Amino acid sequence: MLKLLFTGVWVCAVTLGSVYFSMQYASAPVLSDAEAERRASEEYVPGEIVTVPVIKDGAVQGYFLAKLSFSAKREGIAKLHAPLRQLVTDELYDLLVGSKFIDVADTGSFDLPHFKLQVKDGLNGKLGREVITEVLVEQLEYLSKLDVERASSGQAIAYDKPAPVVDRNGNVAADKLPEAAVKASGSVH
Repeated sequence: MLKLLFTGVWVCAVTLGSVYFSMQYASAPVLSDAEAERRASEEYVPGEIVTVPVIKDGAVQGYFLAKLSFSAKREGIAKLHAPLRQLVTDELYDLLVGSKFIDVADTGSFDLPHFKLQVKDGLNGKLGREVITEVLVEQLEYLSKLDVERASSGQAIAYDKPAPVVDRNGNVAADKLPEAAVKASGSVH
């Protein structure tokens, strides 16, 4: 009986010790003062799903489904002449419609970091100053015209799911917006 009691106390002590140490190591990383100040001056703006047609040889071949979110300077957002989401949609259309930036036939030539930089630079250029500090690509997929027609006609024929765009380095667009940033940015412009 005494042996069973000591075993129970030992198991409790080991469990409490392991929980304590795991919580110590799992705590949030310490931010430098400069990093904390930078994050305090920025706001995360969640994006909307934007459907951009792929035009080739004068006809629509399919559609890109893109969902981008942004990290932007709070003071820059306050000075915008139009809502940020509408400016982003306009820039995506300027960048993707009719361009060879993403070639559906050869998605292996697509470079995800370059795409993010192009969107960021295009938006900041359109705004006339650096407002966007980071672009997060949450979704970037391609849906063919045939799949869209089958889905809209209600045909019982199975169609492919949207194909994620994979860049030449094997990266798939799947950035996640930090949960704390989503909760903190309750008022989206």
